[in-house]
Amino acid sequence: MKANTEQKKMRVSFDLDEVLFVSPKTHKTEPELKFPLNRIYKERLRLGTPILINKLQSMGYEVWVYTSSFRSERYIKTLFWLYGVRFDGIVNGTRHLKEVQRDHKTVLPQKLPNHYRISLHVDDESVICTLGPQYGFRAYQLDAQDDDWKEKIIARAEEIRNLGIR
Repeated sequence: MKANTEQKKMRVSFDLDEVLFVSPKTHKTEPELKFPLNRIYKERLRLGTPILINKLQSMGYEVWVYTSSFRSERYIKTLFWLYGVRFDGIVNGTRHLKEVQRDHKTVLPQKLPNHYRISLHVDDESVICTLGPQYGFRAYQLDAQDDDWKEKIIARAEEIRNLGIR
């Protein structure tokens, strides 16, 4: 039974800027952290972010952050911990350069989710999403305000899992 569960385990990753971190001027957001934390952690989370991440994890998915930003892993972990979220993995710009780009002569895309066995990556940038087929990863593009974004991401993740793709 354990081998079967392990076989179905898959990873979903999220970009930060314009995906999980959004402007309250253009998107519905989670409540701001209380003072003084809101002075340290100024980013605002897209409404429903903690619910979605915890739901995906309860469904057996590993949930990661994959961002090209250079925010530290500690900063990201702490900010989300304050909202009741713990990620299974974090790839920031520093880690990507060290582990993915390394000493490749050709400049690789700023995100290569398949390098980390990520089955679905959620991003706002169309260039990242369109590179998926060429570089062997699946992406879901999310940018505008969408009240059904959580359900759409869960449905897409389930589609991929039901295909047996890890």
